[in-house]
Amino acid sequence: MINSLTAVPVAVVSLIAAMSVVPVARGATSYAAGPPTQFMKIQGGSIAYDDSGGSGPLVICVPGMGDVRAQYRFLAPALERAGFRVVTMDLRGMGESSVEWPDYSAAAVGADMVAMVEHLKASHAFIIGNSMASAAAVWAAAERPDRIDGIVLIGPFVRDIPTSWVMNALLKVAFVRPWGVPVWSRYYASLYPTSPPADFARYQAALRENLSQRGRFAALQEMLDASKAPCEARIPEVRARVLVIMGSKDPDFSDPAAEANLVAKRLHGDLLMVDGAGHYPHAEMPTKVEPAIVKFLGGASDGVKTGA
Repeated sequence: MINSLTAVPVAVVSLIAAMSVVPVARGATSYAAGPPTQFMKIQGGSIAYDDSGGSGPLVICVPGMGDVRAQYRFLAPALERAGFRVVTMDLRGMGESSVEWPDYSAAAVGADMVAMVEHLKASHAFIIGNSMASAAAVWAAAERPDRIDGIVLIGPFVRDIPTSWVMNALLKVAFVRPWGVPVWSRYYASLYPTSPPADFARYQAALRENLSQRGRFAALQEMLDASKAPCEARIPEVRARVLVIMGSKDPDFSDPAAEANLVAKRLHGDLLMVDGAGHYPHAEMPTKVEPAIVKFLGGASDGVKTGA
């Protein structure tokens, strides 16, 4: 998720200067009531997921670091209505997945995606990945071209973007106790620059609660430090169809349009720019994003600009 992080220095300075900690909303771990969480047990731990069931084409939705599978609370129902079987899964260390994994890299998450396809005994699947999970989706598509038919990359980090030593130093200070979780929470809010969802305050409180649980913020720190180079190296191996979605005001990139065009070109994919949206256009402006994803998954490309 993070590379440019223009919002973090401001948050760090204000929080450290005040020496205050944003209170955590207790009891907000589970964002919304629903069917019991399912778990995929693999070597190293267990991955939490929800499965809509059904016989439609499988779509696996994976959030970016520091977030949970409820990020897809708007997109998942739209995909279900379109006839897809939708699985939303937590990252290792996040949400309801277990902690203390030996590896939190994007490549490891890509292996989890492949494991999920195999766990569900699906012969074919689509993957939707946000932020660093986009790099993981690239890895998964390269690993199993026989099973991964298409990938949707939202606000994609598929490569390591250089940052200055000043920013790196600030990050080291920002994400330590006692202000790590509140700094992240304040930064997270900046990723919805135009139209935060109506339930954003409650959702943000749930994320703070989740990251305050033992081992979860440490997992986030490991993800921040992990290189995406192994995933980028596999870009030439990707044979799946690709749709890149980027918000025009995504604060994680100094030039969101340039990064989106670069990713789409390298993956020979289609590109959808969402005017005014930040890092989560599918949650911030779902009505602009959902139709394009449904059309892409169904094989159509109406209204989507070719990025190749």
